[in-house]
Amino acid sequence: MASVVIGGVGRLSFPAKPATHYGGILVDCAQGGKGIFPQRKGLRHPDMPGSSLFEQKLHRAWPPEAWRDVTVVVATSGGPDSVALLRGLTNAAGQGDGQLVAAHFDHGLRGEQSQADEAFVVELCGRLGIRCETGRAESGEGENGGTGDGEKRRVGEGDAADAEWEAAVESQGQTVRGHDEAGLRAARYRFLCAVARQVGARYVAAGHTADDQAETVLHRFVRGTGIGGLAGMRRCRQLIPGVSLVRPLLSVSRREVLDYLAAIGQSYREDRSNAELRYTRNRIRHELLPHLAGKYNPGVVDAITRLATLAGEVQEIVAGLVDDLAARCITVAGPGEVTVDGAVLATVPRYLVRELLMATWRRQGWALQSMGFERWEELAELALGSQPPAEVWKKAFPGPISAERAGCTLRLLALPAEAPKSFS
Repeated sequence: MASVVIGGVGRLSFPAKPATHYGGILVDCAQGGKGIFPQRKGLRHPDMPGSSLFEQKLHRAWPPEAWRDVTVVVATSGGPDSVALLRGLTNAAGQGDGQLVAAHFDHGLRGEQSQADEAFVVELCGRLGIRCETGRAESGEGENGGTGDGEKRRVGEGDAADAEWEAAVESQGQTVRGHDEAGLRAARYRFLCAVARQVGARYVAAGHTADDQAETVLHRFVRGTGIGGLAGMRRCRQLIPGVSLVRPLLSVSRREVLDYLAAIGQSYREDRSNAELRYTRNRIRHELLPHLAGKYNPGVVDAITRLATLAGEVQEIVAGLVDDLAARCITVAGPGEVTVDGAVLATVPRYLVRELLMATWRRQGWALQSMGFERWEELAELALGSQPPAEVWKKAFPGPISAERAGCTLRLLALPAEAPKSFS
């Protein structure tokens, strides 16, 4: 669990319903539907003279009418993307009844540079008249999966969101100066969840850009992924009940961010570790993408983000089919125990069977990290039951999870983890 110290004061607002993305516009998830939000008097339309290209894209992706009367937490590292998002949202907020709250988390990995980042964000928020919440990782947090001792506050203990975020990032982790990248990311999001609860926010906004999306898709592609992985980062998703994570800059390029900041005379912080080529993500950013743009397609970032959009649309269809299938053949028999009716799967495409099993794994909170394509294929084979029906077939999967096929029923059972062996 993340251990953070949260600072800052300010008025509280109310929590409300989550949001989703339809055709480039973010709306309430609970409401559904499509359409343009009505214009509020006194708000500058993004296409009016004087609006920058950055502001136009920001407003189209997330119309101010969707959020200006509620509380929004803006994840603000001090880097160009998050600073541009904060400035753009501040300019668009107008006279709404809501408030913007900047949230800055210090992992404590960069010494004086990290402290300077925090000081920069606090000073910027002071100039903009925006409430600022800061958090710090306790000593040892994130080190190779460790959480550290002596923590001042545990955030989100027992939350389903924690398990969901852990599952989402655990397959992407790499070591960052002795720290687990997945653990660092999970700690950061738990901090954002804590701030959202504290201030009564409806949304948490993050400044991921089109370039970030392209890097994410390429990273997953070279590591190995499926259709869901090619969808990249979602524009909007539920973070915790009543709070949605939104990424309104996914259609904005990094160049457009920098041009916007230069045009308004806004400085920002630079993380030197982003230039270190020992990290795969940085090599993709500084070597692979420029090579593809220079030698093959100058519009490669746009091409990859279009692919991500299409893959996301396909994945939404698949998710709906999987939900329907699960309702017909999945039974939760008890804690850590699931049964699958193989008879229902007899005519189901193999791809959907694998997706069904992956969804079952996620919903149970079972570890996905070691379940590569070959293991999912093994499990699908067991679920489809090509073996004689009179026989009982058993296999062990990472977790550890026991999979047993008897007749037409596949039984999945989470087993107790083995105690470490003593070598004394």
